[in-house]
Amino acid sequence: MSFAVSFPVMLRTKDGVRIDAAHTPSRGPGDLCVVLAHGFTGAWRERTSRRIAHVFSGFGGVVAFDFRGHGRSGGHSTVGDEEVLDVDAAVRHARTLGYARVAVVGFSMGAAVAVRHAALHGGVDAVVSVSGPGRWYYRGTVPMRRVHWAMEQRLGRAAARLVKGTRIRSTGWDPVPLAPYEAAPLVSPTPLLVVHGDSDAFFPIDHAHQIYDAATEPKELWIEEGYGHAESAATPDLIRRIGRWVSASVVAP
Repeated sequence: MSFAVSFPVMLRTKDGVRIDAAHTPSRGPGDLCVVLAHGFTGAWRERTSRRIAHVFSGFGGVVAFDFRGHGRSGGHSTVGDEEVLDVDAAVRHARTLGYARVAVVGFSMGAAVAVRHAALHGGVDAVVSVSGPGRWYYRGTVPMRRVHWAMEQRLGRAAARLVKGTRIRSTGWDPVPLAPYEAAPLVSPTPLLVVHGDSDAFFPIDHAHQIYDAATEPKELWIEEGYGHAESAATPDLIRRIGRWVSASVVAP
């Protein structure tokens, strides 16, 4: 499969972190942009992310980026806290490119950041949380116990750096950031779509319900039968359906 051409750019956050990003021009409407926020240990150059960006480009332009501590971006990952500044830099870049309508679509950790960014910073026209956690410190599945080991143990952080190229800050959270379900009611009046699979091995569907139940209108919840977790399990059909929802939900200024 050949992907739409992307144009790399280096952004800088308000706290001075370099963020590696890329703009994929729209193959559809010219005024809509999707900001694509990847999951923990992901990167915009990975094939799964590029495939998703290609599908979304049929609905509008796409700005994809590497979170701090990931890929070619600078800094260290704070696993969902200061990453709101990375999303903010990507949204500002989309506006600079001339896009009048901007939606943020986040996967897993990126979903948590997307919801928190919309609540704390605003400036977006729609938010989509895909496979996102509703709350912090969840250890109820084997994959999430492995994630916590990678975040909390020195050996785990070293393994994440060597195997995935992800650099994780060792100091942890102080204070604990606003959880996604706590941020959800602050997203309104921006439209919020919560997407979750009933076969997610990381977060059971009660996380999706926790976000959705806490949010206020306008909001929508999709529980996808047979869908696993985040980017790797997302089919082109699901991405196209999200793209159509974004196109219909984002009102032109």
